[in-house]
Amino acid sequence: QVQLVESGGGSVQAGGSLRLSCVVSGYIYSIKWMTWFRQAPGKEREGVATIYTASSITAYADSVKGRFTISQDNAKNTVYLQMNRLEPEDSAMYYCAAANRPRSWKRPEDFGYWGQGTQVTVSS
Repeated sequence: QVQLVESGGGSVQAGGSLRLSCVVSGYIYSIKWMTWFRQAPGKEREGVATIYTASSITAYADSVKGRFTISQDNAKNTVYLQMNRLEPEDSAMYYCAAANRPRSWKRPEDFGYWGQGTQVTVSS
């Protein structure tokens, strides 16, 4: 089993920054991919950023490229999402998710482990 706990959400004005954290515990050796998803009310859950933990290769959704950065600290078993130049459209519940071998890092159904989520609200 793998447990994920997110933190770091909050309310900021447009243009501001937040850093989300996701602490991973349990059988972490089965995890190869860590992804941040988000879901706004009335919208589907979407992949925002992913990291391949073995090599730190990353990928991003087009909507956040150049503004968000995903990273990991192996010593702390933590994955981060640094979010800069936030926009009102970034407002959503943010979840971290883990998988061994997803078909696509953007498909929520490919991830078997999820955190409880942390809310991000960006005001204009």
